[in-house]
Amino acid sequence: MAPSLLHPPSQLSPGDALQLSQQAPILLQSSAGAASTSLFSGLLAAPETAALWIQYENLLLSCLRTGDQRAAHLCLERLIARFGDENERIMALKGLVKEADAQNTGELENILKEYDQILKENNTNIPITKRRVALLRSMGRLSDAASALVQLLDFSPTDAEAWSELADVYLVQGMYPQAIYAMEEALVLAPNAWNIHARLGEMQYMAATAPGAASGSYQKCMAESLKRFARSIELCDDYLRGYYGLKLVTNALLKEQNKLAKQSEEGEFSLPETKTIERLNELATAKLSEIVRRSTAQETGWRGYDKLEVEAARKLLSDEATAASAIER
Repeated sequence: MAPSLLHPPSQLSPGDALQLSQQAPILLQSSAGAASTSLFSGLLAAPETAALWIQYENLLLSCLRTGDQRAAHLCLERLIARFGDENERIMALKGLVKEADAQNTGELENILKEYDQILKENNTNIPITKRRVALLRSMGRLSDAASALVQLLDFSPTDAEAWSELADVYLVQGMYPQAIYAMEEALVLAPNAWNIHARLGEMQYMAATAPGAASGSYQKCMAESLKRFARSIELCDDYLRGYYGLKLVTNALLKEQNKLAKQSEEGEFSLPETKTIERLNELATAKLSEIVRRSTAQETGWRGYDKLEVEAARKLLSDEATAASAIER
């Protein structure tokens, strides 16, 4: 299915983003009347709709991704003409365009100062706060980005997106307990989000297998990871990342059966019986094989998977099959 300007382009592949940005000349020309500030032009033009301005914003983002700065600036001009310079969302888009235009670190520092000035005048400007966080991350200032997110969550504690971002910032720094805590807060706000369950499962798995991880926490983290991946596929029965994670965790648990049994006897965090883990592993294998086969064949209803994720699943299954064949020999 062709990408649409009515959907946020953040998760699009580079090819899809390019396809959208190539629509810029058509949209900018066909909607020129709606963007005009002239009274007579506005009366003669077709009535504007909310969809039009969504298209402008998403087109702007796609153009920035593909390096079409001219079209991005034209989209921004139309949005400013309609909503004004003081609109918080427009202020954030203006900042984003400036960041894309910046040629060096010094220019980025100047943009950061502009954000600081805006927040000094209004520290509840959430779009600018989030742009500031994104800029700090892009500049490698992770601790500052984490501090900014904590401040944001102080006055907006129900922002699941901010909690997820904070979790990712902590994760990049190897701060697994903090990352898990932040992601759990996001899950409280969106308990049926299967992607958040799977992401939390990934964090628990990384915490369990990280070099230097406490041996006593291994079984607890793996048990939590298993639960999160199982919940993610319960909520979305064709979720590739959920099945991929379930396969990784059950593979690891089946290899560590003797060690885990000993820990259970010592009162450590409990896991399902080995037979249950084996059945979950078989389920993950079967489902991953189906997803890889049907998405590769481009069957109807199986075309929305990320190609890199499908390839990773294919490699995981292939490596396991190769290892099993070598053992049989």
